[in-house]
Amino acid sequence: MTTQDFIDEKAPQLAHYGKAFLSQQIDYNEVQLYLWDTLEEWQRLEVLGDTQTDTETVFWHLLHSFSKWPAWAIRGNHVLRQQISDCCDFLVGDGAVPQGIVGARPDSAQLHRVG
Repeated sequence: MTTQDFIDEKAPQLAHYGKAFLSQQIDYNEVQLYLWDTLEEWQRLEVLGDTQTDTETVFWHLLHSFSKWPAWAIRGNHVLRQQISDCCDFLVGDGAVPQGIVGARPDSAQLHRVG
């Protein structure tokens, strides 16, 4: 699987989890489980090159947002909530690239040290 294949597969899934969380259809723990499963799969990939597409940048930004912010912050902060919603929309093709998004792919060597 290439990096692009991984992002193409995982981005719509992450958007689905994000939208379901924002609409209170799933618990935050479900998003967290998806996040860790995704990072575990990423760790097994042989990542080539550093060029990221807009989709990959938004994907990593969204994944990082769910790892950084607690549920109450995401649901309670209008700006953060809107940014997450905009990221989800973009990942499923329903919106433009959100402005001010910074998302970098994790270094798999660092993931090995953490895990």
